[in-house]
Amino acid sequence: MTTFHTIDCPLPQLDQAKVRQWAELVAESYGRRLGDVAYVFVSEEEILRLNRQYLGHDYLTDIITFDYCEGPLLSGDLFISPATVLSNAQTLGESPERELHRVLIHGILHLCGLKDKAPGERKLMEQAEDKALKLLESL
Repeated sequence: MTTFHTIDCPLPQLDQAKVRQWAELVAESYGRRLGDVAYVFVSEEEILRLNRQYLGHDYLTDIITFDYCEGPLLSGDLFISPATVLSNAQTLGESPERELHRVLIHGILHLCGLKDKAPGERKLMEQAEDKALKLLESL
């Protein structure tokens, strides 16, 4: 089950049913299926705290994905900072809605096994995000 929660920030305007359907379709395209996936929207302070505590990073990120997958069943907690997403959208010249969608699916792609740290992985992740965003536009 895909759920949506908040900690110290408002819930962004989302068509939750459409996001669930989209995430299911993307997961299926990788031979996976959705289990328990929680989107948790948090303040910048909270995302920074999580970064420090769990990743040893002393900087803001738009998403942190905690992977609890077992075999083909996707499960995890995806912590997202809407304020950081908005800031990134402005920097990139993207609409806030599109950037939020990119981040939402970025976490699902991580749960599907895609990485973005080593050379070449970032480009593959971006291509997968773009493909997923096109799928969302068709729903």
